[in-house]
Amino acid sequence: MGLTLGALRRGPADPTFRATPDGALWRASRTPEGPATLRVTPIEQDARGDVGRVRADAWGPGADWFLDQVPALVGDLDDPAPFEPRHRLVAHTARRRSGLRLTRTGLVLESLIPSILEQKVTTDEAYRAWRLLLRTHGEPAPGPAGLPPLRMRVMPDPRAWALIPSWEWHRAGVDNKRASTVIRAVRVARRLEEAVRMDPPAARARLELVPGIGPWTSAETVQRTHGAPDEVTTGDLHLPGIVGHALAGNRDATDADMLDLLSPYAGQRHRAARLILLSGAAPPRRHPKMPRVNIADW
Repeated sequence: MGLTLGALRRGPADPTFRATPDGALWRASRTPEGPATLRVTPIEQDARGDVGRVRADAWGPGADWFLDQVPALVGDLDDPAPFEPRHRLVAHTARRRSGLRLTRTGLVLESLIPSILEQKVTTDEAYRAWRLLLRTHGEPAPGPAGLPPLRMRVMPDPRAWALIPSWEWHRAGVDNKRASTVIRAVRVARRLEEAVRMDPPAARARLELVPGIGPWTSAETVQRTHGAPDEVTTGDLHLPGIVGHALAGNRDATDADMLDLLSPYAGQRHRAARLILLSGAAPPRRHPKMPRVNIADW
């Protein structure tokens, strides 16, 4: 369950996501029916630890919507059967990570906004921005999740995002380009949320109509909203080198090289890339890490 829902977690201190010692995963979201908190607990596991059945509890105005979404969220609607490993490393990882399913949230903004925040910065910077903005402008999650010790938050609604003053974006380390993209997106939130009823390519095209949202951001969003097995991320700083290194020993692979290497997995390229990332077969780091820059210090 952690493999499946972990794709929704934006860093270890994500205010919308918690894992508790009893094995439960908690998620706080703004659903079409209002804020809601969901707790999903495994109640049946096989010898490998793969989850067979879960118990779901929900709180808040959007609780019923969230409960209806549970099968899609935990990957029960995902079908990995068409996936055929074409490389030994991928086959080994698929056996070792047999419980992996692709989540499908059905919510666009909650995946789109943090993906925008992750554009052109380190993941630590993006996670910090998401955390600070939700703590300042979000609201306590319904039910026990909003209280200590969890203290979870529901992200702001579109109007609240649009009203965040420029200095608050700056304080969170978000430059004007990314902040402006978020504001443009929330102004057409209703139209963007309609993308969940489209097929993944059409959904990506809808998102990319917003200036500042390109192929990287749309892919990162649709992978989560649709559980799209073929929407591989391009334009990423590290992924082509990781895939190239894992499948061909080419750490300098480009997007074109990566797509060529993944072509045997047509229809399942995102699933193949996820398995390659889970394999741990990343090339040795050759350059210093991208410097972390906090514009709030300027």
